[in-house]
Amino acid sequence: MKSKPEQLIKELYKFKNTEEFYYNIRSKKFNDKIKNAAQFIYLNKTSFNGIYRVNQLGQYNVPYGYRNVGQEIIENELLELSKQFKNCYFSSKDFSKSLNRIKKNDLVFLDPPYTVAHENNGFVKYNQKIFSWKDQIRLKNYIEAVKEKGAHFILTNAAHTSIEQLYGDTGTSFELNRFSLIGGKGANRKKYNELLYKNI
Repeated sequence: MKSKPEQLIKELYKFKNTEEFYYNIRSKKFNDKIKNAAQFIYLNKTSFNGIYRVNQLGQYNVPYGYRNVGQEIIENELLELSKQFKNCYFSSKDFSKSLNRIKKNDLVFLDPPYTVAHENNGFVKYNQKIFSWKDQIRLKNYIEAVKEKGAHFILTNAAHTSIEQLYGDTGTSFELNRFSLIGGKGANRKKYNELLYKNI
């Protein structure tokens, strides 16, 4: 998306927005970086509600979404994003390994998977494998290191007493109330509470 948008767009035009094609693409593993990126964008644009979810084996399992997606709109978005990303650095690694890149007055945004029960969301065991309570403690220590560098942070997390106890002295906290984005047309989208911590 950043360095080869034209090749990515060319690959995306080969994809069809049909249920059969969707499940065929969803089941594939691409080693080619362009095809892999095209697959990710295609699944995001044509899946149910555009959500990203995997099972405990790490396999993407969101069903087909029956969404009307204009390819020309996606093309314009990708070309614009490529310009915006020109001076951006991207990496995929454990959050603790990013600490050496943080400088004074930087802003660090943290949105970890919720380890504990978030208003009884039913994903406790699932998230525990992705981001354990030990990871929450590591994240708390990471935030303290971010503050020592003179940088700023914003953290979102579950509205849960254990989170309040762990992060209570980290910064200013706010409770946010939002509707769940997961649900089809006419679905009963309940409101959920989240906690936001910051030092700015």
